[in-house]
Amino acid sequence: EVQLVESGGGMVQPGGSLRLSCAASGFTFSHKDMFWVRQAPGKGPEWVSSINSDGGRTYYTNSVKGRFTISRDNAKNTLYLQMNSLKPEDTALYYCARDWGTSSFFRGQGTQVTVSS
Repeated sequence: EVQLVESGGGMVQPGGSLRLSCAASGFTFSHKDMFWVRQAPGKGPEWVSSINSDGGRTYYTNSVKGRFTISRDNAKNTLYLQMNSLKPEDTALYYCARDWGTSSFFRGQGTQVTVSS
């Protein structure tokens, strides 16, 4: 059974940091490009970042470039998102996913990130 389990969310003040983790199981993690996606209340899903299977290539949406860093540890089957200089507009449910944009798309349940003073 494919599983993606996120953790690390919470409430933080503007300018703060959080590190999200996503534990993967049920598939060969090291063979898959992986994605972080977020969904704010009342809005559709927004792609945030992606990383290729060996971690050598990373991509970010413009609004998080220079603040967020995606990484992975294939030995631990875990995906990470380091988020620095957080802003209120980063408030959303963050989830990790595989096969974004395909019929095999699968996502975790997500972890809530709230940025507020």
